Formats: sequence, structure tokens, C-alpha cells
Amino acid sequence: MPSIASLDTLDCDVPVVCFVGENGSGKSTLLEAIAVAAQLPSVGSVGRAEDDDTLSQQQLLAKALKLAWRSRRYRGFFLRAEDFFGFQLRTKTERAELVEDLARIESEYADRSDHAKTLAMGPASSSLREMDRRYGIDPDARSHGEAYLNFFQQRLVPGGVFLLDEPEAALSPQRQLALLALMFEAVAEGSQFLVATHSPLLLAYPGARIYSFDNETIAPIAWEDTDHVRITRDFLADPVRYLRHLRAEDE
Repeated sequence: MPSIASLDTLDCDVPVVCFVGENGSGKSTLLEAIAVAAQLPSVGSVGRAEDDDTLSQQQLLAKALKLAWRSRRYRGFFLRAEDFFGFQLRTKTERAELVEDLARIESEYADRSDHAKTLAMGPASSSLREMDRRYGIDPDARSHGEAYLNFFQQRLVPGGVFLLDEPEAALSPQRQLALLALMFEAVAEGSQFLVATHSPLLLAYPGARIYSFDNETIAPIAWEDTDHVRITRDFLADPVRYLRHLRAEDE
């Protein structure tokens, strides 16, 4: 990818950095490689990006990256929107295993004192309560978008580094604004975000540094100059004319 091949230094010294560009321009590839190099937990069916077989090329790229930290961070996570289904499945599996463990302990300690049984059940009971607090007793009761936003509400901890690849995928415009509000709170508590996105709403985060991947070199770009904002603005200004033009091109 020309944009990545020509990369020398990329300054990410502001609370929110956004990667923007067409599909295949390299923005997600670089974000994934940074996630591998940063050794952050990964949201999905695989717990770490460096162990994810779908990121084999990014793992090679990560070896060529050198990350310089003003203050080394170990809190946070890496999230690709498409991996959230895997995360939900893993969460449901872990919850089912905890319920089975509690049932087994209940049976094994049926003839023991209540105190002994309580001690034996303690770790599993505590883990189950925490899972239920974060995700609800029945995660399937929420819509995908609601569960997705709830994940951010529970996991955006202070002082973390969060690498998000197209987080808007499961969110309506209103929910994207809610995610922005969560980002405001997290940044106020010392967190940092690197976000690859197509969303003009997320790109509008005040003070965000936006890097465009659409040319041979990765370069800063103003919000209003991105194709995502320009095309959206032109379409909303006159959708009938825009659609008529598209239909004329197809004829």
C-alpha cells in the first residue's frame, strides 16, 4: 500500500486521532498493526491481536513499527466492528461456563456447611455478578446497536488507549453522537483514541487530528476537506439532483 510504504513518522500526540480514506487505502491495516505492536487486548473471539490468525499480514507490519510513548499505557483495547459478534459469543460462553461451575459446586457441597459452600462458590459468583452488571443477564435482549454501545459504556476506562476500527458500523447517527459523548468523558479522564472511520460525525470530534490515506503519503486533512464530509454535505443539500446524476451515469 503506497500510503503505508511511504510512512516515516506519524505523530499521535493529541487525545483523538482519526484515520480516513477509501476502502483499501490502508487505514485499517495500519491501525491493526499498531494494535499488534501496542499489545492491547482485542475485542472478539481471540483475546489478543498478536494471536489473531486473520491479522497475519498486520503482525508482520507490526514488526516494522516502532511505537514511542510519552507515558506507556496498558489499559484499553482494540476493536474491529465486525469482531463484536465474536465477543458476544465468547461472553455468552463464559457466562454459561460460570453457571455450570456454580451448579457443580452446589451439588458437590450439598452435604457441607453453608460457609464452606459460600467460600467455594465465591470466585465464580463474583465473576458472574460482574458480567451481569456489565452486559445484563440476557445480552440477547438488547439490539445489536444497544449492546454495542453498552460495551463502550462499560469498557471506556480512565487513562486508556482505545484503537477503534469503524466503530460507527453498528450505530445509528444518534448512537454515534452518544459514542462521541462517551469519548468526551474518557478523554477528560486521560484516555486517547485512534479511530479509523468513515463517519463525518466521529471525524468532527473537536481538536481531532485527521490523517488522510487517499494519496501516496499519509497527510493531515481538515474535517471539511475530507471526501466523507464533502459528499455527505453535497448529497443532503440536494438529494434529488444527486440521485438523478447517479441514475444518468448508469444509463
